[in-house]
Amino acid sequence: MAKKLVIKVTAGADAPERCSQAFTVAAVAVASGVEVSLWLTGESSWFALPGRAAEFELPHAAPLPDLIESVLAGGRVTLCTQCAARRGITEADVVEGVRIAGAQVFVQESLADDTQALVY
Repeated sequence: MAKKLVIKVTAGADAPERCSQAFTVAAVAVASGVEVSLWLTGESSWFALPGRAAEFELPHAAPLPDLIESVLAGGRVTLCTQCAARRGITEADVVEGVRIAGAQVFVQESLADDTQALVY
């Protein structure tokens, strides 16, 4: 049985290398056939909004919009409920395919059998 990977990314433009690493690992895992759940929290919450990932730049890194598209195509992307509320982001605002869910869902996913959780 394939292992599942839950990735929580807390960094955004404030820590670009850490942010890019999280999205890169998620996209590579999806491409490798791993079931991936990517959680956007803290400053990465802004990437749930249309066009915001295109504003992110990091030399020698894959474009963030491409990485997000890859994860959405084969995995799941979730925006933290509290993080969304603090930023005034609603379900109507987010990129198609992104859901908003809270800590209970994160804990449930992270503690599932054959699951590895990573936090960036």
